[in-house]
Amino acid sequence: MCSGERYGKTKVLVDKPSSQIFQGVAEETVCWMSHFDTIFEAAPGFEITAHTADCPVAAAENAEAGLYAVQYHPEVMHTAEGMKMLSNFVLGVCGCCGDWRMDSFVEESVRQIREKVGAGKVLCALSGGVDSSVAAVMLSKAIGSQLTCVFVDHGLLRKDEGNEVEAVFGPEGTYDLNFIRVNAQERFYGRLAGVAEPEEKRKIIGEEFIHVFEEEAKKIGAVDFLVQGTIYPDVVESGLGGESVIIKSHHNVGGLPDYVDFKEIIEPLKNLFKDEVRKVGLELGIPEYLVFRQPFPGPGLGVRIVGEVTADKVRIVQDADAIYREEIANAGLDRSIGQYFAGLTNMRSVGVMGDERTYDYAVALRAVNTVDFMTAEAAEIPFEVLQKVMGRIINEVKGVNRVMYDLTSKPPGTIEFE
Repeated sequence: MCSGERYGKTKVLVDKPSSQIFQGVAEETVCWMSHFDTIFEAAPGFEITAHTADCPVAAAENAEAGLYAVQYHPEVMHTAEGMKMLSNFVLGVCGCCGDWRMDSFVEESVRQIREKVGAGKVLCALSGGVDSSVAAVMLSKAIGSQLTCVFVDHGLLRKDEGNEVEAVFGPEGTYDLNFIRVNAQERFYGRLAGVAEPEEKRKIIGEEFIHVFEEEAKKIGAVDFLVQGTIYPDVVESGLGGESVIIKSHHNVGGLPDYVDFKEIIEPLKNLFKDEVRKVGLELGIPEYLVFRQPFPGPGLGVRIVGEVTADKVRIVQDADAIYREEIANAGLDRSIGQYFAGLTNMRSVGVMGDERTYDYAVALRAVNTVDFMTAEAAEIPFEVLQKVMGRIINEVKGVNRVMYDLTSKPPGTIEFE
């Protein structure tokens, strides 16, 4: 192999239409590439089954041995016939029958959790996001009041989100669990003061979260299990090897200190993609407005503020993001876009507002179409909607005089800013 970066949509030419993998697939199909290497020769015993203009071996197989290889991502939405290829592999090559259903997954997961936990006590890190909420409700259904959820408000949440989380999961909520809210905003701001490097911010937020969480765990007493809302893209991007190990370092749990005292981590959603997690949420009876709320990263606004994090920057991005989400919903686009949010750049520029010149920040709007969150493309939002969002942000959010729209796909970018 030799170096040859390949990113994005690529035309793949099928050389062996009779291959089990390519049954029913067009001989010229669009696939999503994301890699640094080009394969020029198939391995001994393999034959080339597809190529691209730049990759002589885009797919190869040793059918007799039941081995198939591709140099693109069949699992992502941007690979036009990827699901057909995967179906061919699962049903045709592996001989699976395909009778798995989401309701059976929920029932089996609840049964396994109940069996694993027994009479033990379980601690859950509840962020209020889709993943941790679904995980918490699943645990609540399985073990009820044996579950304690600790919600750490690190001051990096969306506008009013802390109170919304407490309203749903707190004492006045509908779920059978013990809810503890820790208001640690100033503590996190203090740790983040003067820190601009993205990876360092992630580590600080992760470490401080662990410290706060551990302090609360000590007050609760001994627990047997820790619950996390890890989903499959987090697993892939956090440590399957190679460069993926630092893509989402805030999901890695290998750095938990020895004094966090529990027997085992429970990750009931770790084999699911985001769309599947939402289906689980609906199966569990979670209200749609929670199930379909916008994804939110563990470090929160810490990865949506470029550069140093301050309370004033948090206020700016919270207000801008709230306006953006409101107008996307008003335009009826909230269910058709995979993820959308406002981020704060570290760029300041001269503007004119009224009779005065300003020197304020630029807000960047992000919206992507994605199903699996492994790859994404910028969403095409109507210009009049963007104009309305821009006008409201500049007029209503103090400290902003410029609004931009981010067109970058993933890869080469990430969905989040940092």
